[in-house]
Amino acid sequence: MAAPKHRRTALERVEKFLSETYFTDCNLRGRLFGDRCPPASLSCFQTPRRIPYDEAVRQEFRPAQVGDSFGPTWETCWFKVELSIPPAWAGQEVHFVWESDGEGMVWRDAQPVQGLTKEGEKTSYILTSSMKEAEPHSKAELVVFNRDVYELLVDLEILLDMAQLLGEENQRSSQALCTANQMVNVCDVTDPATFPAARALAAAFFSQRNGESQHSIHAMGHCHIDSAWLWPYEETIRKCARSWVTVVRLMERNPELTFACSQAQQFEWVRSWYPGLYKQIQDFVAKGQFIPVGGTWVEMDGNLPSGESMVRQFLQGQRFFQQQFGRVCSEFWLPDTFGYSAQLPQLMRGCGIRRFLTQKLSWNLVNSFPHHTFFWEGIDGSRVLTHFPPGDSYGMHGRVEEVLKTVKNNKDKGRVNHSAFLFGFGDGGGGPTQKMLDRMKRMSDTDGLPRVQISTPDQLFSALEKESSQLYTWVGELFLELHNGTYTTQAQIKKGNRECERILHDVEVLSTLAMAQGGGFQYPASELQRLWRLLLLNQFHDVLPGSCIQLVVEDALQYYAEIRRAGAGLQREAVQSLCRELLEPEAGNAGGTLVLNTLPWERTEVISKAGPAGTETLALVTVPRMGYAVVREPLLPPQPVVVRKLEDGSIAMENGVIAACLDEMGRLTSLRLLDSQRESVPDGCCANQFALFDDVPLYWDAWDVMDYHLETRKPVTTLLKPLEVTLAGGLRGSVSFSLQIGKSSTLTQEIILDATCPYLRFLTQVEWKEAHKFLKVEFPVQVRSTNATYEIQFGHLQRPTHWNTSWDWARFEVWAHKWLDLSEHGFGVALLNDCKYGASAHGNVLSLSLLRAPKSPDATADMGHHQFTYAVMPHLGSFQDAGVIRRAYSLNFPLHTVPARSAPCPPCSAFSVSSPAVVLETIKQAGPWGRHGEG
Repeated sequence: MAAPKHRRTALERVEKFLSETYFTDCNLRGRLFGDRCPPASLSCFQTPRRIPYDEAVRQEFRPAQVGDSFGPTWETCWFKVELSIPPAWAGQEVHFVWESDGEGMVWRDAQPVQGLTKEGEKTSYILTSSMKEAEPHSKAELVVFNRDVYELLVDLEILLDMAQLLGEENQRSSQALCTANQMVNVCDVTDPATFPAARALAAAFFSQRNGESQHSIHAMGHCHIDSAWLWPYEETIRKCARSWVTVVRLMERNPELTFACSQAQQFEWVRSWYPGLYKQIQDFVAKGQFIPVGGTWVEMDGNLPSGESMVRQFLQGQRFFQQQFGRVCSEFWLPDTFGYSAQLPQLMRGCGIRRFLTQKLSWNLVNSFPHHTFFWEGIDGSRVLTHFPPGDSYGMHGRVEEVLKTVKNNKDKGRVNHSAFLFGFGDGGGGPTQKMLDRMKRMSDTDGLPRVQISTPDQLFSALEKESSQLYTWVGELFLELHNGTYTTQAQIKKGNRECERILHDVEVLSTLAMAQGGGFQYPASELQRLWRLLLLNQFHDVLPGSCIQLVVEDALQYYAEIRRAGAGLQREAVQSLCRELLEPEAGNAGGTLVLNTLPWERTEVISKAGPAGTETLALVTVPRMGYAVVREPLLPPQPVVVRKLEDGSIAMENGVIAACLDEMGRLTSLRLLDSQRESVPDGCCANQFALFDDVPLYWDAWDVMDYHLETRKPVTTLLKPLEVTLAGGLRGSVSFSLQIGKSSTLTQEIILDATCPYLRFLTQVEWKEAHKFLKVEFPVQVRSTNATYEIQFGHLQRPTHWNTSWDWARFEVWAHKWLDLSEHGFGVALLNDCKYGASAHGNVLSLSLLRAPKSPDATADMGHHQFTYAVMPHLGSFQDAGVIRRAYSLNFPLHTVPARSAPCPPCSAFSVSSPAVVLETIKQAGPWGRHGEG
């Protein structure tokens, strides 16, 4: 066939040739229709549980028929289908077709053989490629061009398990998820005798050749499966099996197909629940078709996990892939997270990864990111080769317009001549289809189109590396200008993450100390791995950000509860081994307090310890770095805390380091460093000011905070209980007050000042009952700087405090970990927190985001009780010189106290570092992966 003279006409003809709408009586799709017959019988049973096959086959099945309804959502239906093939169909290819609004799995001979999903163009399973009268159950070769294939059936019993799920469009909308689903068009059979002619026609049309200079597109099958999102973790296990067994069937019929698959956790699920399928996957991994990518346990959030959590993501992922497949990943694969920390390049390189693939910055709401292929440089200068598929998607369908967009949209044309093209249904699974793969084959060498080749991530990046000499470098974070509400949504998940990161840190430190001391203590490596994997799973990019349904929130909170429970037990065992003699009180020799410090610097702080008759008393103690001490005689502070009520009703607090004055609503009207008398609060302003904002995003409720919410600011001024003194001073002074927030929410706060402490602490409790509101606390400060500093993983970065450009004001809401700081030469103010991530610094106002109230996808998001702490710390010099980093760690890692003997015991310190600029972040037992390993 000659090359088409008019390109546009030719391309439109291609689409009509494959259309699901036009010329269906004569186009390729229309040629596929064949005869059909109904099932001989159909029966089912329904259960609220997700049960294995062996249990399902023992149940009692009741009769069912096409058109029956099953539900409610998240129930599971197992169907038994008995089929009978007409004798006249001998020698023909026979398909079993199943269409419903749910997702299903076909089982045959006690093994999963095919996933079924209406949305994913997988409504058929080939029973046999050539029906033989004597062998009606022969294995089939799948040739599917069309999801509307009709069927023909054999004397066969097939079991299907169906999850009651809503369709993808409904899942993505703001509608309620509690509806029943209809089961329709259950079983048919087809005799597609016209397949060979259709194939020949397609081959003739696509036989045109293109030139050698055309852009090369590296097509890879892909199936992005959210480990939890609009479905719970348990359903994801079945999504993986349904999707991956379908890929395996495609690979059996298409040995050229490659499939890039991330998330070690999902491999582990399939290994545990579907061992037969997993063995097939291992075989295709060995053949180089089924390709593990990413090197992480899950596709985690790219902003909120701690540095050590990110290391563990890579450690657990790479270790799993090495053990199971004999290889590690050379590329980090994170297509769908909500921004990328500037520390990631260093972490990648430290874990053996030098390549990175994502596409989410194509979602930027304000500025178009200027590159698709570039070097990304982190805060330490580490660089990784980064590629964004120019089609701006990880779920292509192999259509002509997608291929053309991949070339036209490429912002680095002229510097590189290769691009990724990830095809397959994603988010809820599904993966590639035969129709997509056939499109790829037809476009492999067609005039007027780029060169399309089935490829692998390694082939893509190897080609890009050869062309990398002219690539640009992007320095710093890859900030997504959307989904910035995920820094705050589902506050209980954020709190659980921060607490459990601390728990596992402390268990590892104390267990290492106990093991190093000797005495036969066994480091709990396997239990720690189990707990770490639970924490890492909850860091998936729709769980930790809070963009998930209520069922997922419940799962996540249960996992945090398990980490707390098991972690407390492990900590007790380590302390018992480490300090056994001190914890065995002799008669008349009790009354001491063992204080343990898991941080790498000496700490002098006020603690609460057990007193007589079950009371609690305060004590000022000094504890060595990463060690312990027994407190018998508490220290006296150089200057006690003084709390005074002034004539105008305000209250003054002072401890010799800082002095504060608060009005009756708990707002700071003054905060001074006593050594310098430098005032932190500007004249006429109040800090610790709560503000409520309307929060109705344009697109994604749980995900987004729009810039126009700033125009709706309303200061919180409704006082329920005025400021009063609760502790008059000594080692600790405190005051408290209560406010009404919005229409029906309440906030109670205790403001605490400890002896020798350089910051004022705000212990806050909120009963939150709002809808589409956003609560923040603001600290205007007497500091001028064009940049504020925010803590990130193992470091910090600066962001502008002005909105000079669109890139600046697009960062009206950003994220931080334990602290943010605004400093000028010689003076600054820092905000510390124990479980918050959303923040901003505009002009001279530091703001901490506290609570949101989205209604989709979880209508109950954040409703209920919340407790959190933040602190304000004025300081001289830079934040490094003033110890802001150490103080933020101390706020997040409190000293541990245990009743002990009061016998003399010298303080014990096990580890130390020589530089105050270095944080000894983690100590754990080394394993087969050296400094990143566990036993």
